Amino acid sequence: MRRPAVCCAVLVVLSVLAGCSLPSIGPSTPDPNEGLGYEAGYNATDSLPVTTGDGLNASERDAVLARTMARVEEVRGLEFEETVTVELVTREEYQSGDAGTPGAGERALVNQRWEALFTVGEDADATAAYDTVFGDSVVGFYSNGRIVIVSDSETPTLDTRTLAHELLHALQDQHLGFGPRTPTFDGSRAREGLVEGDANYVESLYSERCESEWDCLARPDGPDAPGSFNRGIYQAIIQPYVDGPAFVRAIHDRGGWEAVNDAYEQFPDSTEQTIHPARYPDEPVADVTVADESADDWTRLGRDPPTDRLGEVGVYTMLQTNGVLEDHQRYDYSHPASTGWAGDQLVPYRNAETGESAYVWRLAWDSEGDAREFVGAYRDLLTSKNATRPAGDVYVVPSGPYADAFRVTRDGATVTVVNAPTRADLDAVHGSG
Repeated sequence: MRRPAVCCAVLVVLSVLAGCSLPSIGPSTPDPNEGLGYEAGYNATDSLPVTTGDGLNASERDAVLARTMARVEEVRGLEFEETVTVELVTREEYQSGDAGTPGAGERALVNQRWEALFTVGEDADATAAYDTVFGDSVVGFYSNGRIVIVSDSETPTLDTRTLAHELLHALQDQHLGFGPRTPTFDGSRAREGLVEGDANYVESLYSERCESEWDCLARPDGPDAPGSFNRGIYQAIIQPYVDGPAFVRAIHDRGGWEAVNDAYEQFPDSTEQTIHPARYPDEPVADVTVADESADDWTRLGRDPPTDRLGEVGVYTMLQTNGVLEDHQRYDYSHPASTGWAGDQLVPYRNAETGESAYVWRLAWDSEGDAREFVGAYRDLLTSKNATRPAGDVYVVPSGPYADAFRVTRDGATVTVVNAPTRADLDAVHGSG
């Protein structure tokens, strides 16, 4: 996915349109030893006698797939160990597929995450909002050795640059791996910063070759993006696609593709490192913990671990999508109010008797000045939600989807936000001492 100029345009390029297996039209003479830049008899420099106006039939898709594999090999310097298979499924089949339903603890954590970021309020379900952002726009993806194409046509159109992106995922799978799954939102976005950044960087290099030396198919029109979706979720989720290419390019500039390959042995720890490539790999995440000071009727979620880390991407997205950074470019994730992030921990709570939720969010900053900058921006956010300030560090949002009480305190370079349904509940969730 390329750096977005318009929000709606990006949803289209989260995935790929493609075709099926082996070539059957006009390859160049196959190299008996294959090698980089050759795949199934096709050379990276070959021209293809195909037309795209009416979509691509099976033999045309096969040829395009093979030539694109050869080109990706040449750009990335890695050879496919096996042919990538491609499946075609209808939109109805895709939407009816079971992607796995999150458990109650996980779903509650997701809801608290997006509520803490003032992105999905208590009147909505964050998982459903996430599905709305991406569900209707996915046109294909790479998974377990195959590219799955979502299309109701037997002759789908094809964007070879996006196909190159997905084929790079196949190369990652065959040679490098996708890294360990991490239990935090920030850690997951950081891992994707390398994985998706590599794929997007290769896609951009592929596009440059199309403009200068390769004969490439015309780019087809993409599907319409949904008219209404949660832009806060969207902005946070696409950060790896936006900052990842520059992150990978920085590593590539330091030591070529060998250095990029080595990065798969040391994935970035945080979105701080993918937003600011100079901080990779030497700037660690601060260890932030929240002691459980809750009263008996408030308990942490039944999830292992019962905490999350929202990261610099979370802080920035919260402030930007709520208008606090209104003069700042939307997709530039570096801002003084968030760039001093050093670590954080979000701990959601649930009241078993009332079913109400609450959370404690503690953030560590590089300096007291950074912490003060964040506190000022966070208080501006609360003010934008019509919060009153009945006492000291306590704020109350009286109505709306974020109607709650908040206590915002700073101790040196550490900020603690306590959220509860009412002012009286704050101490019950987390003591003020």
